[in-house]
Amino acid sequence: MSLARNFATVGGATLVSRVLGFVRDIFLAAALGTGPVADAFVVAFRFPNLFRRVFAEGAFNSAFIPLFSRRLEGEGDDAARRFAQEAMAGLLFILAILTVIAIVTMPVLMYGLAPGFAEDRDKFDLAVDLTRITFPYLVLVSLMALVSGVLNGLGRFAAAAFAPVLLNVVLVAVLAWIVASGLAGTRAAGLWLSVGVVVGGVAQLAMVVIALRRAGFPLTLVRPRWNARMKRLVTLGIPGVIAGGIIQINIVVGTIIASMQAGAVTMLYLADRLYQLPLGVVGIAIGVVLLPELSRRLKAGDMERAKAVEAKALQFSMMLTLPAAVALAVIPLELVSVLFERLAFDAESARGTAAALRAFAFGLPAFVLVKVFSPGFFAREDTVTPMKVGAAAVAVNVAASLALFPFFGHVGIAIATSLAGWVNALLLYWLLNRRGLWTIVAAMARLLALMGLSAALMGLCVWGAAQGLSGQLESGIALPVRAAALLVVVGAGVVSFFGFAHVTGAARLGMLRTMLVRGRA
Repeated sequence: MSLARNFATVGGATLVSRVLGFVRDIFLAAALGTGPVADAFVVAFRFPNLFRRVFAEGAFNSAFIPLFSRRLEGEGDDAARRFAQEAMAGLLFILAILTVIAIVTMPVLMYGLAPGFAEDRDKFDLAVDLTRITFPYLVLVSLMALVSGVLNGLGRFAAAAFAPVLLNVVLVAVLAWIVASGLAGTRAAGLWLSVGVVVGGVAQLAMVVIALRRAGFPLTLVRPRWNARMKRLVTLGIPGVIAGGIIQINIVVGTIIASMQAGAVTMLYLADRLYQLPLGVVGIAIGVVLLPELSRRLKAGDMERAKAVEAKALQFSMMLTLPAAVALAVIPLELVSVLFERLAFDAESARGTAAALRAFAFGLPAFVLVKVFSPGFFAREDTVTPMKVGAAAVAVNVAASLALFPFFGHVGIAIATSLAGWVNALLLYWLLNRRGLWTIVAAMARLLALMGLSAALMGLCVWGAAQGLSGQLESGIALPVRAAALLVVVGAGVVSFFGFAHVTGAARLGMLRTMLVRGRA
């Protein structure tokens, strides 16, 4: 199957998950607003997700998949299965210890994650209680990430991509029950949501385990062992922890600082969720498909094909990311207001969230580029270089957040996150180019410039459409009318971008059809 079709599979599944995530966050904003229960739950949900993305997805996407793919290609199924089982045993052992320690010491950890909560003792205690409930989710979803890595290494992307949908299904159901039961805004709502997170984790893990068994590659639990294979995995995985989870580290830095401003944690969370839609559909999908593909090409010694795969990933990802970033920057208030402004989420919350979203939009292309450039190092079993680049980006993020927060509040944190993303992406590309691993040729640079021009022209069309329908988008209008008007604006953006892209030659419509249906990476 081609890179483009694998990307379409993962991207489609991610799109479904993100859309359900929007439904979840719409209910969350309506039920909890930006009050103390909302802030406490966001931290409780984000904390185990941080560890999952940094320690599980970051480390295993960068270290486990190349090693697993090479054993699968060079030594066969038995050797690859043995390696995966040993990795699973080691991961489970470490996570079990980490979970126990975290649950016991959660009050101390909370001072580090959300120090601003200490000024409101009730909110602080609630955040501690909710995070203790949600933390076992780390074990469940980290095991899911490992099993997903095995499935991806086998070239089976669908089940792993669709698994996150189940978490959103569970949380939407819980939120609907909370609203219907009149528990909105209460401590009980936070407790039920936290239990829902764990239930969703069980469902996700069950889905990928069943898929792996159907693939004829079941894993059994073995005793943890320390041997040369695990030593190599840890050696690669430690830098991958930092490199693969750099965006999450930046987000947590923002959470720590944002806890000093009432409501800022939730506003940043909702803005983050909106720009995560294109990042998930494009950036994460490209990263998931690109790493095993590159690993196989490099294992076979096919350097030219490997470079072609990277070029195709860059072209495809920017063709979808640039217009998304422009749209988020042009109509952030319209998006936030229609999606979230109701019940406990008022106009002031909408304006604050929209301002953060506009700042995140400028960093969206960089976040996707990191997903495109990083596999160029990971596939060569070089996790140290992305780690060093990631460390530099974190330093930029921390310094910029501290410098901007006193002047711009939570929006300064979003600006700093975007700036750090660009530092990360540009340094990764510079190193790839300097080492002769890959470069953007003149023809590709021209295509990217034309995509940027098409996206800018699209932005004018989107702004014009939003102005023309401003009366239908106002907060006092019935929701179906507002939603229909927003769909018209978004539709105008989609049609105008691909129209401009076709006219300028940035992306011919026939080429898009070929990439998705018959394309070969």
